Amino acid sequence: MPMYEYVVIQSDGSDGERFEVMQSMQAAPLSVHPETGKPVRKVISRTGPAKVIGGTRETKPDLSNSRLEQLGFTKYKKASGGGRKYEKVAGDGPDLIKGS
Repeated sequence: MPMYEYVVIQSDGSDGERFEVMQSMQAAPLSVHPETGKPVRKVISRTGPAKVIGGTRETKPDLSNSRLEQLGFTKYKKASGGGRKYEKVAGDGPDLIKGS
């Protein structure tokens, strides 16, 4: 069976995660991600695989804030105004961390 490449359609209409699915040539194209249920569209494949559903191969890790939060991570960035303050941008935890 051939491998088909899809891309998740983000809520703002931009492209999200790319993944591959092995499907019969007679199978209808997917309209939603098989694991998350998010809307997807079929794309013309590029060289090399993206992510294989049920596997672990990815060409580039998705380190977006929403993906990190989905995986249970918390992300902070240095707060504006100088000093050693960090504000939360994704995940659980305090909204602000003050360094020593």
